Amino acid sequence: MASNSSNVPADVLVIFGISGDLARKMTFRSLYRLERRKLLTCPIVGVARDGWSDDALRDHARAAIEAAGEPLDASVLARFAARFSYVQGDYADPETFHRLARAVDGKRHPVFYLEIPPSLFARVVEGLAGVGLTKGARVVVEKPFGHDLASARALNAELRQLLDEDQLLRIDHFLGKEPAMDIQFLRFANSVFEPVWNRDHISCVQITMAEDFGVEDRGHFYDPVGALRDVVQNHLLQLLALVASEPPSAADADALRDRRVDVFRAIPDADPAHYVRGQYEGYLQVPGVRPHSRTETFVGLRLEVENWRWSGVPFFIRAGKSLPERVTEIRIVFRRPPRLAFAERFAPEPDQWILRIDPSPGVNFRIQAKQPGKQDTQLVDLDLLFEAALGEAPEPYERLLSDAMQGNASLFTREDSVEETWRIVQPLLEAPGDPERYRQGTWGPAEASKLVAGYPHWHEPWLPARSPD
Repeated sequence: MASNSSNVPADVLVIFGISGDLARKMTFRSLYRLERRKLLTCPIVGVARDGWSDDALRDHARAAIEAAGEPLDASVLARFAARFSYVQGDYADPETFHRLARAVDGKRHPVFYLEIPPSLFARVVEGLAGVGLTKGARVVVEKPFGHDLASARALNAELRQLLDEDQLLRIDHFLGKEPAMDIQFLRFANSVFEPVWNRDHISCVQITMAEDFGVEDRGHFYDPVGALRDVVQNHLLQLLALVASEPPSAADADALRDRRVDVFRAIPDADPAHYVRGQYEGYLQVPGVRPHSRTETFVGLRLEVENWRWSGVPFFIRAGKSLPERVTEIRIVFRRPPRLAFAERFAPEPDQWILRIDPSPGVNFRIQAKQPGKQDTQLVDLDLLFEAALGEAPEPYERLLSDAMQGNASLFTREDSVEETWRIVQPLLEAPGDPERYRQGTWGPAEASKLVAGYPHWHEPWLPARSPD
């Protein structure tokens, strides 16, 4: 295996698949924002099959930044463009890697970012190893990392023959979202929350990721995947772990990641009896979707975290397309307080703590207050939008690319984390059942409401234009 200086800043960033959609939509924009903040310090080499020149790559980068709506500064753009060079070649051709080796000659701590399908990961890493480029390197890979537990284990084993674990950075961009990182700060830096963050005070946790659009032109990609693989196994289980984890004992990457893995290990395999699949009406007419597809566009499930802090507290997760809103949030529903003897024995509604991840990240604390002129209570909202109060936050890929180049692995998923999350959802993949149809613009199939029977109903998400229900 290759040796690695994992905390040494990168002296070159090499992007495989630089002509693809991810680079066009996210990577160029994020790197430009780092350049604007003077946080980009190394050259950038793009690798792809397209017959581009260095100048063609620079033109492509500029067009992508403009299309993303970033304001262009001539001096920043000039610095940024000067960093780029291009290597053309097929990943199956050994000569491609010899040309790359000449392009990065003298660099000792490269970061290789593989914006390519997972089926090509091992081929590219083998090519890099064949020309001696994996020594001292870090390799960043995109999801999906496997399509079930067996394939994730196989891919891990394949890459571990070529790289040490601390060289491999698996991106889950939800971990790079500022409000996701806020969870632990809000929990552990405020003494008002930690004493009640447990089974004695919390009734349930609801995690929602709703999209108000359908699959659109991504039928060929989405149909073999579905909502469970696309967003639950990775993004939403990572959010669950941040909510449920214990405080880390140190600030290093493994201490932070150890606590997330502890949560996953405490979650039993998902029970198909507590799982609902839905498919929106009209999905089968999407180009690229199989005529009789059983792929789910909505999932709802219940998980348990069997440890001292959370035993008996259900974690409800729902995610879907063609729902009424586009919003991702975490909602902590506290236990209902006892009846108030001084208010005609009125039973107050439970308090709620809501963290909105997207859009307009913020936090809302719903508490009880006395209604003026009455011996009664009503829910009131104490809310905060982070950008208005704290300023603009870095974009997720901006943060993750910066961390990758600096050697900070705390926001990247580890081998054991990936395998544990696949282990959790594997029973749902093995016995999926037929999806229930639901109308576009609704909150999914009716069966989803049965998941929360005995607990507070699914709450409509908190959005800036209205109070949460």
